[in-house]
Amino acid sequence: MPNDVKAVLSVIFLIVAAILAYWRGSPIRPDFSTYIMVTAFFMVVAMWIFPEAGVKKGDPKKGTSPGQNKADIGLS
Repeated sequence: MPNDVKAVLSVIFLIVAAILAYWRGSPIRPDFSTYIMVTAFFMVVAMWIFPEAGVKKGDPKKGTSPGQNKADIGLS
């Protein structure tokens, strides 16, 4: 995921979490506000630390399993 998209999502997550945690009309109980903010912060940090899963340059293409036989891929 590009860094600009991550930055926008991080800001949106934290704003929504703050609104849910501290808005008087929120459906969340007021005594859970700290837990909500800590969880939102943890999610944002995890999004920046852990990379997206994907195929590396040396790996085989997606959709093919290493156990395919020649008949499955069209070779005789």
